[in-house]
Amino acid sequence: MSVLLLEAFYGGSHKQLVDLLKESVEDCVSFTLPAKKWHWRARTSALYFMQAVPASSSYRVLFTSSILNLAELVALRPDLTRLKKVLYFHENQLVYPVRKSQERDFQYGYNQILSCLVADVVAFNSAFNMESFLSSISTFMKTMPDHRPKDLDQLIRPKCRVLHFPIRFPDVTRFLPAHKRLRHSVRCDDIHAPATQSHVQSSAPSCPELTIDSEPPEKIVSVAGPQQSLEPMSVTPRQETLQIQPVSRPSGDERGSLQPLHIVWPHRW
Repeated sequence: MSVLLLEAFYGGSHKQLVDLLKESVEDCVSFTLPAKKWHWRARTSALYFMQAVPASSSYRVLFTSSILNLAELVALRPDLTRLKKVLYFHENQLVYPVRKSQERDFQYGYNQILSCLVADVVAFNSAFNMESFLSSISTFMKTMPDHRPKDLDQLIRPKCRVLHFPIRFPDVTRFLPAHKRLRHSVRCDDIHAPATQSHVQSSAPSCPELTIDSEPPEKIVSVAGPQQSLEPMSVTPRQETLQIQPVSRPSGDERGSLQPLHIVWPHRW
């Protein structure tokens, strides 16, 4: 296993992300803790993972959320130091809403700052989450009585990037009206059909319902005479074909005989 997934709070969006990664990444292994008493998880999960994660030379990447104190884990398990450590922020404790400012526990935001300093990549689920965290570090550290570190945000920012939370949309075809289900099935058939169509359809734009002939537009104007005879139109489910008889040339200065035109009406039924 080359990817090590650690989740100290396996519930809600934390659980959804880990489950999706487990399904998408073949060569991975996960270790999790139940989603309860997050205050205790933030303070003690590093000790648990120190004992629960077996040593292995095949690990290449360590992915965890900001609940875990990554600095403590790396200090307790020096063999994990060589891994590429990815820290994901679902939320940050520097601006997490509290009723009063004095109720904000300093240690949880401080742990997240330490984890960022140890991580190789720090990912946030939104730009607001990232900017609110980075812009609050200086103010947050000023709550220390003395010997305050400086410019920590400048050390962390180069590692940061926005990685939006992935969303898997369910199949809602069964909830569509009958006519829309039919249209959906026709589109799917067109997408998966082999490339044996005519040259007109193969050179058309990406929309499978619209095909247009390669005749220049000036010929469409030249045949619009009042004495023109039209043949019956041939209609298919996705295009209408209008065939026009060639008009005899009154003089020899015209440019050759006219060819039948294929006109498609781009209606969306």
